[in-house]
Amino acid sequence: MTSPKPATISFDDFLKVDIRVGVVIAAEDFPEARKPAIKLTIDFGPEIGVKKSSAQIVKNHPRESLVGKQVLAVVNFPPRQIGPFMSQVLTLGVPDVNGEVMLIGPDREVPIGGRLY
Repeated sequence: MTSPKPATISFDDFLKVDIRVGVVIAAEDFPEARKPAIKLTIDFGPEIGVKKSSAQIVKNHPRESLVGKQVLAVVNFPPRQIGPFMSQVLTLGVPDVNGEVMLIGPDREVPIGGRLY
């Protein structure tokens, strides 16, 4: 699978994207979603708080394995309505060899709320 050539942005543009580490505190099935998804509740610590996200991660991440997992998410995009659910953050992932989402997060536990730099 090839990706399109990325657009060029300035470093100042990059700094506007607020990517933080959070810990999944709840994961629920999302049967109303058009594509298979899981509703995540993620704690980003006292500065950002608890936020919700819909993530199409069912192929690589069983719902039962998600609670306690640290993930990275964009926390300063506007909320997005996904069916009956309001997704407040964009949980980040990359495609595996089959094009299915693999969540990204730190390889060791870090304090929640930390900003990517």
